[in-house]
Amino acid sequence: MTDDPEPPEYTTERIEPQGKSNDGGGNGNAGGNGAGPGPGGSTPAYTPEPWPVLDDGALYGLAGEVVTCLAPHTESDPAALLLTYLTSFGNAVGRGPHYLVEDTRHFANLFVLLAGDTAKARKGTSSDRIRTIFQLADPIWAIERMQGGMSSGEGVITAVRDPQWVTRRGVEELVDAGISDKRLLLYEPEFSSVLAVLNREGSILSRVVRDAWDCRQMLATMTKHSPTRATEAYISIVGHITIAELQRRLDETTMANGFANRFLLGCVRRARLLPHGGNFQAHERERLGRCTKEALNAARTRAQVEMTPAARERWTAEYPALTASGDRLTDHMTARAEAQVIRLALIYALLDQALAIEVAHLEPALALWRFCKASSSYIFGELTGDGPADAILRALRQPGADGLIKRDIFALFGRNLSAAKIDAALARLQASGRAVSRQPPPQAGAGRRPQMWYAAG
Repeated sequence: MTDDPEPPEYTTERIEPQGKSNDGGGNGNAGGNGAGPGPGGSTPAYTPEPWPVLDDGALYGLAGEVVTCLAPHTESDPAALLLTYLTSFGNAVGRGPHYLVEDTRHFANLFVLLAGDTAKARKGTSSDRIRTIFQLADPIWAIERMQGGMSSGEGVITAVRDPQWVTRRGVEELVDAGISDKRLLLYEPEFSSVLAVLNREGSILSRVVRDAWDCRQMLATMTKHSPTRATEAYISIVGHITIAELQRRLDETTMANGFANRFLLGCVRRARLLPHGGNFQAHERERLGRCTKEALNAARTRAQVEMTPAARERWTAEYPALTASGDRLTDHMTARAEAQVIRLALIYALLDQALAIEVAHLEPALALWRFCKASSSYIFGELTGDGPADAILRALRQPGADGLIKRDIFALFGRNLSAAKIDAALARLQASGRAVSRQPPPQAGAGRRPQMWYAAG
């Protein structure tokens, strides 16, 4: 992938990475290369995760061709183009093709969150580029079924609502024709405002979004007198947010629960400088639009999609690693790995107009998943999701920090956090190997020295 001439935006609470990795996996581990913490030693150096790099293996089939054709003519990150195209295709297909896991149907609807610098990551440009292709492939969907404004759960349901009838003088009357096309791609260029809604008292947005990803048979409000229902709604999401906003909102939202891990995270940034906006030819756009339309028409004839025997064997080999768990926040954020990979593989198969998921479709799905997992690791690093513990760890990791005593730790929270909660946070950091405590040796003529806390490697 092409290097970005500008670095991404960072929060003041995050150590800026020293370089990029070319392995696409983002597997840099925190580690120490100095003396152990404590008197006479230094805090071990912490190596943050490298900027994630998209593996070319994810650029498979028609999706890869779209990205490859667009890339020279846009400043958008290829990962943003790819994730937006796959999400758009998966929604435009509709609620038909699915892969069955036990009794759970996994459809082709994706939730994607692109994280990058405010104006320089060209997140919006990627959506504009992909939209022009779908305006040719499925103009009704592109014009009518791509919407924004996730201001409430009720609003989301209203956008795909069923017809409403009332009985007047013994006769049923239609008062709202509802929405016949249940496909809906929610495009949210300011996703931080969506996260803010989740904190409002009485908000049902989190529940509605979770049910929508699961493709529940019915989405409904709980209003007693005028409930709104949506049967067989089919919803996908493309959201844009800065890395700083995502990190700041973390402790204020349900980012570590089932809401967040339904999203594929992608770190994106400007791929190149194009003062005149590139020169993507109309005939190329028309060709990609035709190919996308053909794939959509073929996909809409599918129902349950199986795996080939070879793909099942490959899936069996990958499954243990995908289902592995951990205690970092990023482990919770990527806890639906197997479901996400299945959905990606399904979309790659549908784009190929294949009758079943083949190894050739699992491979790019796995490559893209590795990028998304690396993006999560880059954004959240070693954070635990425990607000006090993460705040303490950030303070211990500050450049030049040489340990903190309990009084300093209390000061981090304006002395508004109880000793019990601080002790619990320290215990969690110590148990996970992220922090250690030392009792400095006594000095002649001095009293007992306070216990010191240090970041561990």
